[in-house]
Amino acid sequence: MKINVTDTLITIAISALVGFLAGALAFAYFVNLTPIPSHFGFIQNKSNSSGNFSNNCVTQEDKVIKVVRDASPAVVSIIVTKDLPVIEKYYEEFNPFGSDEFFKRFFGEDWLSPFHLKIPKYREKGTEKKEIGGGTGFIVSSDGLILTNRHVVDDKDADYIVLTNKGEKISAKVLARDPVQDIAILKINKKDLPVLTLGDSDNLQIGQTVIAIGNALGEFRNTVSVGVISGLKRSITASGGFGQTEQLHKVIQTDAAINRGNSGGPLLNLEGEVVGINVAMAVGAENIGFALPINLAKRDIEQVKAKGKITYPFLGVRYILINEEIKKKNNLPVDYGALVVRGESREELAVIPGSPADKAGIQENDIILEVNGVKVNSKHSLSELIQKHNPNDTVKLKILHKGNEKVIYVKLGERE
Repeated sequence: MKINVTDTLITIAISALVGFLAGALAFAYFVNLTPIPSHFGFIQNKSNSSGNFSNNCVTQEDKVIKVVRDASPAVVSIIVTKDLPVIEKYYEEFNPFGSDEFFKRFFGEDWLSPFHLKIPKYREKGTEKKEIGGGTGFIVSSDGLILTNRHVVDDKDADYIVLTNKGEKISAKVLARDPVQDIAILKINKKDLPVLTLGDSDNLQIGQTVIAIGNALGEFRNTVSVGVISGLKRSITASGGFGQTEQLHKVIQTDAAINRGNSGGPLLNLEGEVVGINVAMAVGAENIGFALPINLAKRDIEQVKAKGKITYPFLGVRYILINEEIKKKNNLPVDYGALVVRGESREELAVIPGSPADKAGIQENDIILEVNGVKVNSKHSLSELIQKHNPNDTVKLKILHKGNEKVIYVKLGERE
């Protein structure tokens, strides 16, 4: 039997084409009905009522753009100005030979004129207002309360101007400077302002994405940088560059770029909530910046709204926190608590005379074990537990006095 090769090839080609088309239609039908798991990195496109396909994925970039767009109107630049003396330079003639009558008699009055020297001198000629610094702040109430760092507005003789995102310049008044934290609150006379939402800094996670906005270098307004939280509860020594230093505890470390001028600006999460106040950068390092947890500022804001000032409670003792090493070294019965001790000099008494602690009967070598049922230890220092309260609050203290535990109640004073 003879086989027609041409007919056979045509039959094979037609069969292959039909099989390919049938497979393609089946695959398309399957993909349209079966969602592809997102963890494979693919996203199912869904058609809308008009038959067009839309991508419902919201990327991190989209979130950052939205946060910056929504938050920027509530971020302001703070310009620090001050009346400074105007120094004028002038020249005064000086005769190195003095007044010599003998030479004057023979050569005349002007014999020394070729030798006259002009000495530059300086004198004050009035004052003029000059810009001496700057920083960042953000609006926390629609009637004009602005949160920033204390070190941005620490000069009580300076004037402060707020520059809004729209370029409007508004005179600002410093309402309160926190005596403990590097926080200050300003006020501008403006209504219906955009406000940032305050988040919860107690729930932050290392690796979480954050966004910093600020007046970088005091020149580039609303500069944006993005990074992650690199560390939590850091303790650092911050310097203002003029010999001033301060200890900052439990601060947030981030690799989001924080530059000079960013101080006082917000550190935001991807929900657009403020989780920190940018406060410092590490000199000589790359991408190491720090922010104060926003929860530290919430108490200040409420106090300023209610009282117009920031106050702190006062107990009136000097102490050291007890740990296992302190316990062994001093032969103490407990490995936690605050041991009431005097300082290095005679003037540094263990219990300040007339203080709430003194009135409650606390004495040197007593151990304060608990404040309102919370143990005093490295995680909860005595000052931290006391600062959660307000002046005139009454707190319950459990103390160890001469080997005996007892409970006392202390009405806190106000720190001056």
